[in-house]
Amino acid sequence: MKTLDRTRLSTLMAREKETFIQDRPRSKALFADAQRALLAGVPMQWMTRWPGAFPVFVAEAQGARLKDVDGIEYIDLCLGDTGAMTGHSPEPTALAIERQARRGLTTMLPNEDAIWVGDELQRRFGLTYWQFTLSATDANRCAIRLARQITGRPKILVYNRCYHGTVDETFITLRDGAPVASDGNVGPPCDPALTTRVVEWNDLEALERELAHEDVAC
Repeated sequence: MKTLDRTRLSTLMAREKETFIQDRPRSKALFADAQRALLAGVPMQWMTRWPGAFPVFVAEAQGARLKDVDGIEYIDLCLGDTGAMTGHSPEPTALAIERQARRGLTTMLPNEDAIWVGDELQRRFGLTYWQFTLSATDANRCAIRLARQITGRPKILVYNRCYHGTVDETFITLRDGAPVASDGNVGPPCDPALTTRVVEWNDLEALERELAHEDVAC
């Protein structure tokens, strides 16, 4: 069986990294400026995980494309982690946001539009009651709390190496078959093995074994 030439692979990778840096001087400069006030030079910690010596700084995004501050255009296959699944900045959405921004944004009170959205979600998905959250992480936390309240069970189950935002219970992985805290788990409130069961993808035997404890809420 033919094996990879690791030396050549390293050479190619080094070349690509250098090309990345040379083609993006403005992003490089902005990343240096950002170190003054932003932890790790980024607004959110996970942005340090993008490949390259520094994150690409975006100038604008329209539809399924975005352009960085160095004028390089990209086809966006992430779409805001589905937050922009209908495309970046569609005109009706941009106009609606502008109208609402002039009427007020952070009142911490309901408005009439919330009722319309609730009715429309009910019509589309057939679920009786709805509440809104501010992020996917926030939604996951609420779902976990409700599942625990309804089932009376304390634990959740996740699949190994899955991403669930910054939910404490999900920073867990399997190492030599044992559940342990994921690398880089900063300030965990407790050992995640106390709150979470974890199995490998498509391992039905492991899934049945962990669910057999009858302590998994969701």
